Amino acid sequence: MKKIFIAGCTLLSVSLVQGQLKEGKVTYERTLQMQIRINDMPGGMESQLPRTRTNKFELTFGNNQSLWKAAEQENDNDNVVSGDGMQIRMIVPGTDDVLYTNFTTGTSVEERDVMDKKFIIDDSIRPLKWKMTGETKTILNMPAMKATATNISTRMTMNMDNGKMERKEVQDTANITAWFTSNIPVSAGPAEYQGQLPGLILEMDVNNGRQVFKATSITEKADLAVIKQPTGKKHYTPAEFRKEREKMMEEMQKNNQGGNRVIRMN
Repeated sequence: MKKIFIAGCTLLSVSLVQGQLKEGKVTYERTLQMQIRINDMPGGMESQLPRTRTNKFELTFGNNQSLWKAAEQENDNDNVVSGDGMQIRMIVPGTDDVLYTNFTTGTSVEERDVMDKKFIIDDSIRPLKWKMTGETKTILNMPAMKATATNISTRMTMNMDNGKMERKEVQDTANITAWFTSNIPVSAGPAEYQGQLPGLILEMDVNNGRQVFKATSITEKADLAVIKQPTGKKHYTPAEFRKEREKMMEEMQKNNQGGNRVIRMN
């Protein structure tokens, strides 16, 4: 009887492992806190600026690869505010970008759009140092575990004063909280957070609500043919891309006439 019981448990364990989802499509909702400061803004315009923006994204995964892109949006991605001869157009980041990740090779290829110019950026997966907290909760009827990490990077700050937009690169330390599930043993997640944890990330909070991702649905069947690497004539490293983007922003500011202001939340 003892041998039969052990064999039965083994078969049950194998069955559960085989039943784990290793391919599919996840829909995420991203809420972004808009941090904008314009010193010479006419009265009344500041109250028109949105404080948050919510967009939907899709992550398709399978065959040790993933593809992240924006879902079909009901509204235009741009926000335009006008008043007293000034027009401000804010372009929300990420809504035109496509990110392909290959978990086997540990590499990624991203397509980014900057002022209608396409850039192809080659990079590698850089796992953060995650700490498991032991906390759990249920997300989309699946058990999820909490992990935290700190990501030190650089970001651009923008300040408009007397009609001149000043951009400054500052060091940014982001505190990240992620909830992932081992029911889907795929090291994928939202945006650039690929190859991070031993399971699919279902929720993520970056810097206490500055950027929040939440999975709203998971489809077990997905068209894996859409997981394709973005292509282009010229490929850039991340450093080369940042340099090119900065040059384009400086040129745009020089050519900017009248009361028009374009703010890209990159």
